[in-house]
Amino acid sequence: MTTFDFNDGNGPVPAHQHKNGGGWVADSATVERTARVSGDARVYGHALVSGTALVSGDARVYGHARVSGTAMVYGTALVYGDARVSGDALVSGNARVSGDALVSGNALVSGDALVYGTARVYGDARLVKGYAFATKSKSWDITEVDNGDGTVTLYADAEFEPVSQVCECCGQRLASTDKGETP
Repeated sequence: MTTFDFNDGNGPVPAHQHKNGGGWVADSATVERTARVSGDARVYGHALVSGTALVSGDARVYGHARVSGTAMVYGTALVYGDARVSGDALVSGNARVSGDALVSGNALVSGDALVYGTARVYGDARLVKGYAFATKSKSWDITEVDNGDGTVTLYADAEFEPVSQVCECCGQRLASTDKGETP
């Protein structure tokens, strides 16, 4: 019997190298033949990788996490707990997806992003820096604001007022339209 130490505190456990890519998979985890685990990627615990999903690089999928569809987890990304990554979603870089979080659709979670709790990142959402979280079953309306320096700030449940202009000579607020233009 072949064993491998996933460095999770459990010591060496029964494991094998996945036939599609050669990455390590604990015998307690499930990786379908159509999925790919390559490089130094590891899948352990009771995790599931299905469909044509890819786990590569130094990525880790563990706990009861699930990666499915054509989703990709790579770089040094971690997907763990009961987290799910599905559809065409990409999780890369040093990103972390945990708890009961869901990343799906065409969503991208990368860089140092953290997605946890019951957060949902889906559709064409992009989360490159910062975090997304939710407590209990609260839904968040996310507004993305370009910071002008290549980064964005995400605001949850924010309400934005129309931009108004201030007179430079006296500081009085001028009337504005929804587009921030002075009438």
